[in-house]
Amino acid sequence: MKKKLGSLLIAFTLIMSLALVGCGSEKKTETKDTVKKEIKVGFIYVGPVGDEGWTYSHDIARKELEKQLGVKTLFKESVKEDLAEVEKVCEEMINGGANVIVGTSFGFMDGMEASAAKHPDVKYLHASGYKTSENMSNYFGRMYQARYLSGKVAGMKTKTNKIGYVAAHPIPEVVRGINAFALGVQSVKPEAIVKVKWTNTWYDPAREKEAGKALIAEGVDVITQHQDTAGPLQAAEEAGISAIGYNTDMQAKAPKAYMTSPVWNWTPYYVEQIKAIQAGTWKSGSYWKGLESGIVSLAPLTANAPTGAKDAVETGKAAIISGKNKIFVGPLKDQSGAVKVAKGKVMTDGELLQFNWFVKGVEGKIEK
Repeated sequence: MKKKLGSLLIAFTLIMSLALVGCGSEKKTETKDTVKKEIKVGFIYVGPVGDEGWTYSHDIARKELEKQLGVKTLFKESVKEDLAEVEKVCEEMINGGANVIVGTSFGFMDGMEASAAKHPDVKYLHASGYKTSENMSNYFGRMYQARYLSGKVAGMKTKTNKIGYVAAHPIPEVVRGINAFALGVQSVKPEAIVKVKWTNTWYDPAREKEAGKALIAEGVDVITQHQDTAGPLQAAEEAGISAIGYNTDMQAKAPKAYMTSPVWNWTPYYVEQIKAIQAGTWKSGSYWKGLESGIVSLAPLTANAPTGAKDAVETGKAAIISGKNKIFVGPLKDQSGAVKVAKGKVMTDGELLQFNWFVKGVEGKIEK
């Protein structure tokens, strides 16, 4: 997730395209003699644990980690994406006994890297970044796969053929998700369009709700989002249209509008990593798995979903897991109609990680 890619995109692409195979590139293996017997994990959050979105999903996994493995944890919420601030929080956690640090935002990367260099005996797990070292890994999930499935649901539901997308920041992660969603829509409703509104926020309930209202004013009858709050869903609820959430099951926030959400389940990853640390077999690397891992999925469909959506989702999911549907397969055209991906060509991970153009059928600009 998160901000400040800028000129770092090239380095990101080169490093991740080499590393993204299973748990990725291998580094130095720890020996059992170097592993501390008691594990204490510090979680650094970019938002409040009560956001019911991104941060909330990580905090659910933190609690499960305690429950399943009996390890101790601590956390700090709403940490600023600033090198000095992140490094300071790492120091505070280490002084509090933490020997594993988990940072859940892209903007935490440099601060965690600096701290990792000072504390080679501490393990660092960073969400969505691209930097690794002997004691620092990065991790994420192929959320675009669940986005595609949710697009099928939206396409089957719309009557106006206009679907709204409230989007956070114009970075490849978000662009990739919008494109996957649009392709899912087009797989069942080729003539439908996806209209994008940027908020340049991750967590701002009021601003995100207003973006939803703006899309409704433009005639959309389904709204989805890449935001940490339920603001867009609540706008849909008030307008009497349908909605798809993100991060967690948000049904309670908009029961009359909500159909489903692409959701995160971080528990398998955290349990796997901490078990490896305990066993002395942990290796740093890059992790980017999809539906097959359980890290990403689509929340159960509600009664608001269209008839036939369940079968469409199950069939679509099976095709993605089996490899039959790679989603980003040519021919793919951009908004101008120019062919960006030739017929039969599958976009590489490196290309997906630097996505900076919208597929045909998406209305909106990627603000540089």
